[in-house]
Amino acid sequence: MQSELIAQDKPATQGEPPAQNELFAQNKPLAQKPQKLFIDCTLGLGGHSGALLKAHSDIALIGIDQDEFALNIARENLALYASRARFIHANFAQGLVQALEIAQNERLKIAGVLADIGVSSLQLDDASRGFGFSSERLDMRMDTRASRTASDILRDYSEFELAGIFRDYGEIKEHKKMARLTKEYMQTHKGGFSSAREFSDFLAKHFKSSRIHPATLAFQALRIEVNDELGVLKSLLDTLESTYKSHPNLLSGAIVAIISFHSLEDRIIKERFKEWSRACICPASAYRCECGGDNAKGAMLTKKPIIASEAEIRKNPRARSAKLRAFRLK
Repeated sequence: MQSELIAQDKPATQGEPPAQNELFAQNKPLAQKPQKLFIDCTLGLGGHSGALLKAHSDIALIGIDQDEFALNIARENLALYASRARFIHANFAQGLVQALEIAQNERLKIAGVLADIGVSSLQLDDASRGFGFSSERLDMRMDTRASRTASDILRDYSEFELAGIFRDYGEIKEHKKMARLTKEYMQTHKGGFSSAREFSDFLAKHFKSSRIHPATLAFQALRIEVNDELGVLKSLLDTLESTYKSHPNLLSGAIVAIISFHSLEDRIIKERFKEWSRACICPASAYRCECGGDNAKGAMLTKKPIIASEAEIRKNPRARSAKLRAFRLK
């Protein structure tokens, strides 16, 4: 399936986060767990976590977000639960490492880990962040402490490197043409693209699409590269896997729920959960099982991704692209 950026017809900033009803269904077992630490790796404005804290009065929260502005708003939104919540300013892979260290040092067992991946409505609504097509900046940094912007990438990357980004992260058929025209424009216009609006208009002039805005996939590709989104997702999964191997009691019984918004992310999550579910890890060429057949780390709770209901999509249009996958560690 071709990936999409669900950026432009987003809900109001204070709306419910996507797939919240479906997330609740997957996390019903939290109520029966003796361990009560919940890690929200992408806290945002605190929508998911606030709902869980309200529903479970004995759950503690560690909320992580790389967007300092969003984190400060989440602190205010979750003020009612201040005694049960703490916050980490980091991307979700780095923050998870810190959260797991806290849990280990305080001998806490983890009930659930959530990651709601992708750009937030708050970031899209803020024109100064440079995510939207009409923004006067071309930035796209989720963490404003980072040094590299989308404008830097267009300026500094070679035509070959840009083509690779458009191909791999945007799944754009005309990736070579897009990279060539982009670099030609950069050479003939001093300073290159001065804004997201200018780059968006440029793409709309040279590329057509009947289904989505012509700039959608290029913006997705740039945003993924700027924020190393797929690399961070893989790091998060690697951290969970290595921690479960070294400290199984810490994550035993935990529910890992990840909400993604395009096929590149969903593919990574799906394959990793399938790998975690394998009881036999012998090579396909093995005549018979020699590994013991007891290597599964748990079980997938969602063999197919869960998508939002029509009712939720009407309430929150951004939820239309959300896919929720969940895995329970044994």
